[in-house]
Amino acid sequence: MLRLIARRALQGVPLLLLISAVVFALLQAVPGGPLAAYLENPNVRPADIERLRRAMGLDAPAGVQYVRWLSAFVGGDWGYSYADGRPVFDRVLERIPATFELVGASTMLALLLSVPVGIVAALRRGADRFTGVLAVAGISLPVFWFGLLLQLVFANQLGWLPSSGRQSFGATGLSDRLLHLVLPALLLAGVQGAAWSRYLRRTMRETLALPFIGAARLRGLPESRLVLRHALPNALAPFVTVVLLDAAMLVSGAVVTESVFAWPGVGSLFTESLVKRDYPVLMAFLMCGAVAVILLNLLADVVVQRLDPRSREGVS
Repeated sequence: MLRLIARRALQGVPLLLLISAVVFALLQAVPGGPLAAYLENPNVRPADIERLRRAMGLDAPAGVQYVRWLSAFVGGDWGYSYADGRPVFDRVLERIPATFELVGASTMLALLLSVPVGIVAALRRGADRFTGVLAVAGISLPVFWFGLLLQLVFANQLGWLPSSGRQSFGATGLSDRLLHLVLPALLLAGVQGAAWSRYLRRTMRETLALPFIGAARLRGLPESRLVLRHALPNALAPFVTVVLLDAAMLVSGAVVTESVFAWPGVGSLFTESLVKRDYPVLMAFLMCGAVAVILLNLLADVVVQRLDPRSREGVS
C-alpha cells in the first residue's frame, strides 16, 4: 500500500508541473488580460497602465512570470487577486465549504439513487427499459436548462423552495440552509445518478454472467444472497472508481450549477475570475482541481485494492 502511494505521488509531481505550465500558457494566450478594462478607459493614462503592469509583474516575459508564480505557489504564496487585492488563498478557502457541502450532498443523493436503480435494471428487463429512458434523459439534458426548469417549477410556480443562494438574508437556521441546498443538490445528483446507474447496471450484468455466479446458482443459493453477497461486491470495484473520479470532477467542475443557483462556491468564484481575467485566482482554482483529481484517483486505487484482492498484484 505504501509503495502504491509513493509511486502515485512521484507520478503526480511531474503531471502537476505539466498541467501548471499548460494552463499558464493558455491563460497568457487569452485575448485581453487583467488590464483590458483599463486599456478601454480613455481616462487612464499610458503611464498609469505601465505602472500597473510593473506592479502586477506583467512586464516580464511569460517564462519569467511562470517561474515566479510557480516558486511562490509551491512555497505557499498563492499571490493576490487582481480584482480586490485580497490573498488568493483566502478567497479560495472561504468558498471551499460551500462547494464541499453541495458536492457531498449531491454525491450521497446520487449514490442512494444509482445503486438500487442499477441493481434493479440489471436484474429485471422491464425495469431496465423504464430506468434506461430516465437515465438517458438525465445524461442528455443540458445542466443549465435542467436547473432553470427546477427553479421555474419549484421556486417560482410552487414556491416550495428558494431559487438561489446558500441561505436567506438574515437567516442562520439549519432548515433554511437545507432548503437552499435541495435544488442544486438534486440537479447534480440527477445528472450523476443517471450516469452511475447505467454503469452499475453494466458491471452487474457482466458480473452475473461470470462462471462463479453460475456455479453458485447450481448450488442452490437464494437469488438475493447471490446478488448482494457475491455479485454486488465484485461489481462495486469499477463502480467506486468511477464515482471517486466523478466526485473529483464535481469539486472543481460544478461551475454551471453554482452559477445557475448563485451558490457561493469555488465554481462561481471561477466564473467571476474568468470574467475579470483574475489570473492568480484562476491558476489556484485549476491547480486545486488537478490536485483533487490526482488525490481521488489515488483513493480510487486504494479502495479498489481493498474491494478486489485480485488487483493487488497489479498495483502493489
